[in-house]
Amino acid sequence: MSILALALIIVSAFMHATWNYLAKRSEGGDTFVWLYMVVSLLVYAPFVIGFIVLQGVQIGWLEVGFMAGSALIHLAYSLLLQKGYKVGDLSLIYPICRGTGPLIVAVAAFFIYGEKLSAAGIIGILLITFSIFVITGGLDAIKKASTLVPVSYGLLIGVMIASYTLLDKGAVSVVMMQPLILIYGSIVFQALILTPFVVRDWQRVRQEWREHKQEAIGVGILNQLAYILVLIAMTFTPVSHVAPVREMSILIGTILGSFMLKEGFGIRRIAAACTMVAGVITIALQ
Repeated sequence: MSILALALIIVSAFMHATWNYLAKRSEGGDTFVWLYMVVSLLVYAPFVIGFIVLQGVQIGWLEVGFMAGSALIHLAYSLLLQKGYKVGDLSLIYPICRGTGPLIVAVAAFFIYGEKLSAAGIIGILLITFSIFVITGGLDAIKKASTLVPVSYGLLIGVMIASYTLLDKGAVSVVMMQPLILIYGSIVFQALILTPFVVRDWQRVRQEWREHKQEAIGVGILNQLAYILVLIAMTFTPVSHVAPVREMSILIGTILGSFMLKEGFGIRRIAAACTMVAGVITIALQ
């Protein structure tokens, strides 16, 4: 992995953990998701227009199809994430979903893109699996409904992460779509899908904006920028390397949840997050 790719992914990891912290603090639903998507559309519109004009980007039906597919998976991911943060801690759900995502990607990329999975990669997968077990509090804790529900959300969100990572990897490295165009087109589709459901209760939209305006703006900017940096790295780096390294955000997110939001199991979750980071880096270095 090149120094440039590593730098892009590390910056992205800090942005990603920060916007998840803001999303957890808002504890919003579909209205909050719609609001930060509108912010993204407004903020990035000048860059997208300028890019299309200067580069003469051509968008055909194949590109539109990838945008639509990416939008559906990303929207499911966003809504599940907000729901998960309502029922569980940031320091529990965030590490689980971010840890299982690259685990699935590493295995799936072997079959889909022919990327190698060595002994080091297998060790990394085992470390991630062990970390998830520890971070939840062990087998007894998992059996409790209070832990089982958020853990289930975390695992399901991880599946969504793996799905959109693999699809978007194909878009930027096989179809050669520009990351900025792919992401912006995906946001447009997501906003269009959510709009009919959200505008039915405009009073709730105004209240959500009044109470969580700063969070919506922060997520709207950082969410997309963090992923654009990752997609840029994917254009010249194997997805099975990019996906694990970006999960350095696991440790950052766990620390934010444990200390900033004063969630329980602080030391245990941070220790497990460190082991998980070691696992994802092992996969990246395979």
